[in-house]
Amino acid sequence: MIDTDAKLAALLPQLRAAPWLALDTEADSLHAYPEKVCLIQISTADSDELVDPLAPLALDSLFEVFNGRELIFHAADYDLRLLEKHHQFRPSTIFDTMLAARLLGERQFGLSALVEHFLGVTLDKGSQKADWARRPLTEKMELYARNDTHYLQPLAVKLKAALEAKSRLPWHRESCARLIEDCSRPAAVDPDAVWRVKGSSHLGRAALAVLRELWKWREQEAIAYCRPPFFILSHERLVDLAAAAAAQQPFDEILPPKMSPRRRETLSQVILTGLAVPADLHPNVLRHEFHRPTEAQFRRFREIEKHRDSRALALGIDPTLIASKAVIGDLARDWDRHAPELMQWQRDLLQ
Repeated sequence: MIDTDAKLAALLPQLRAAPWLALDTEADSLHAYPEKVCLIQISTADSDELVDPLAPLALDSLFEVFNGRELIFHAADYDLRLLEKHHQFRPSTIFDTMLAARLLGERQFGLSALVEHFLGVTLDKGSQKADWARRPLTEKMELYARNDTHYLQPLAVKLKAALEAKSRLPWHRESCARLIEDCSRPAAVDPDAVWRVKGSSHLGRAALAVLRELWKWREQEAIAYCRPPFFILSHERLVDLAAAAAAQQPFDEILPPKMSPRRRETLSQVILTGLAVPADLHPNVLRHEFHRPTEAQFRRFREIEKHRDSRALALGIDPTLIASKAVIGDLARDWDRHAPELMQWQRDLLQ
């Protein structure tokens, strides 16, 4: 494990000289809140290394080595968002093996399935939900982490050759560039929407006022105890509590049986706070506008969908890779406005 500046300094020359780098990350989102990057796995032709971001390391020099290099990932979406959020790192180019597999028409595109299919190696999946913040890592966790990057380069070689054979490598390059762009864009947070959890659309305004306070309380508890919010109270319980409180019904049976007296007391106070919100300050019930398509738009939708499905069938790929139904709906309403939002290879297939 690379957990000191001296060890990291010794590793950097090897990484600079490496002809390729494969990367992965592990976080603790199932065990802590907010999540942390707990491990950075790096494979080269010579070794599989584990870097410990939880140790007092100066990681700027590591990310400088990554700059300007094509980095090999599998399913890079979450890794890119973590690295951008916690380390302000955005790679120049990547090769995503999952994206490559999907563009080739593979229906099983998890890492284990691809490594077994293309390389004939069976990987152990046992540590997928492990707590990656624990130290020291178990031997099993270390093996799992190293395997996440160990096979990426030979897998990428096979996938790249297959993409070239099908003239789809430009599709992959454009898709990877779009993925980097999308993952580097800060997520917009609407303060009037972030607390509206699943099921809240059925609540009235008074219940929504309670729900908003409950959600704030749950966030504070989750951060204070470094536990994911669903460990404090599930979305379903939040909604049920808000509905019961607004209806002046007892809610003790809704609470988890092992909730501490302190938490029960603070929760009761939070509910009273929500009930005390004046009616004119209650949150509005959101009504999602539905624009019924015209007959011409509906016909255009079916034409585009049929054309998309025909192209996807001929290529042997998932039709949604070309365009989702939501995107087709936009195109049917206004092609000139929304077509530029597609990648070039997607536009070419839809024309």
